[in-house]
Amino acid sequence: MVKQALTACVSVPSCGLVDLLLLRHGIAVERHQGTDDSDRPLTPLGRERTFKVCCRLRDLGLISDRLYSSPYRRARETAELAVKSGMAPAVELARCLEPGGDSWPLVERLQGSCLLVGHEPDLSRLAAALIGAPSAGLRLRKAGLCHLHWDPSHQDPRGLAQLQGLLRPRLLLPGCV
Repeated sequence: MVKQALTACVSVPSCGLVDLLLLRHGIAVERHQGTDDSDRPLTPLGRERTFKVCCRLRDLGLISDRLYSSPYRRARETAELAVKSGMAPAVELARCLEPGGDSWPLVERLQGSCLLVGHEPDLSRLAAALIGAPSAGLRLRKAGLCHLHWDPSHQDPRGLAQLQGLLRPRLLLPGCV
């Protein structure tokens, strides 16, 4: 089930740290002339691998209370697979996660455990800014995950987050190329 989150991108308050999972969309069909980039779906391999990655992440205890996704088709399909795997209860679309979007208004208001599904290089730049690393310091692979957390008492979390993990699908799925 996909729910529109067009106004505020805010998570339900909870105590403790902000626990943020950043998931890049899975393998999508190649760009073709005349095809709107926002309409590119996941490939069959992309769907299969992404679902397996999400199931593995769930088995490792990486679940979230809220899931925000770019409305682009490949991200939305990835988010729906995360929900199907049990990583999150529902998908909320957030235009701020579209390629080139400004995700800071969302990130600054996050509380509890949240999963953001989006695109490169935006997710890597966001993670790098949160941990205070150079913008080219991280790179998420397709269906890759970055796990961060920080104390929500800080108004601006930039440079204050702790990197908990940066995982390639290949590390989660032995035998996967």
